[in-house]
Amino acid sequence: MSLTDTAAALPPHSDGVNVCLAELLHYRKQAIRWLPPALSIWSQLSGQHGSRQKGRGMNFSEVRPYQPGDDIRAIDWRVTARTGKTHTKLFTEEREQPVMLLVDLSASMKFGSQLMLKSVQATHFASLISWLAVSQQDRIGAVIYNGIRLRECKPTARQQGPLRIIHALMEAHAEMLETEKVQASTEGWQDALRHLHHLCPKGSEIAIISDFYSLSATDKRRLSQLRQHNRIQFVQVFDPLEQGQTDFRGHELVADDRQTAWLDFSARKTRDSLEQQYLHHQAFIAEMARSLAVPLHSVSAATPLLQQLGKTTIKAM
Repeated sequence: MSLTDTAAALPPHSDGVNVCLAELLHYRKQAIRWLPPALSIWSQLSGQHGSRQKGRGMNFSEVRPYQPGDDIRAIDWRVTARTGKTHTKLFTEEREQPVMLLVDLSASMKFGSQLMLKSVQATHFASLISWLAVSQQDRIGAVIYNGIRLRECKPTARQQGPLRIIHALMEAHAEMLETEKVQASTEGWQDALRHLHHLCPKGSEIAIISDFYSLSATDKRRLSQLRQHNRIQFVQVFDPLEQGQTDFRGHELVADDRQTAWLDFSARKTRDSLEQQYLHHQAFIAEMARSLAVPLHSVSAATPLLQQLGKTTIKAM
């Protein structure tokens, strides 16, 4: 596929640098293609072509005397021992699955060598997940970090949830672009994780969307706490140039708001150096995800999001 064809597959009005309402609303009509939401999306990103219905879990309701036909696995042995009569637990199906996003729009995300900035792709993914969540009658909330300030969107159901998040994404992204020098801040990232922990209802599905350059070993404790009562997914947004992949063979001034340098892309040494830096960073993220038992997915800023999810429609079972 040519670059022209790829750009044509972008949402309407998207220029790859700015974020507008039309391009984020575009993902609303895509929700019916991906059911159930999170698991089918994750299986697509992992290169799998099948999924099962995501379990909603069961909420405890009450205890009553055992009746013939009750599942013996539901017997409440504590109450049975205390009363001397067999009792069983009753459960009601949990109908709502809160979904929480942590969206990183900080300095390192303000980079893109081909189709769009990594930060733009992050907003696209956040919008898609938001619309998918409410299509499943779930609440959707977010913490958005742009290196300047944090924005919180409390978990909300129906259209109000995605629309509130989209508005916050647009504001945060515009503020990031307008600020000449956005300083990378580990403290700001840790603050975002802390806010996510406080805002997140127990039993949530959490998607952390970032390039993870702000992630450090000290974050493991906070992530472990989040992992105890929630399901977490890492979504890494990357650009091919970070991997040393480019057809350009010449000198170019490259900047990522952390540093600026002239690079000679005709030299294999330059491309290899970029690749080694990326592999080192990738190994750190993968080890962090492995130690936390958190799935790690990758999304490229050089390809439209829906193309990366494939053409297979996942049907709910």
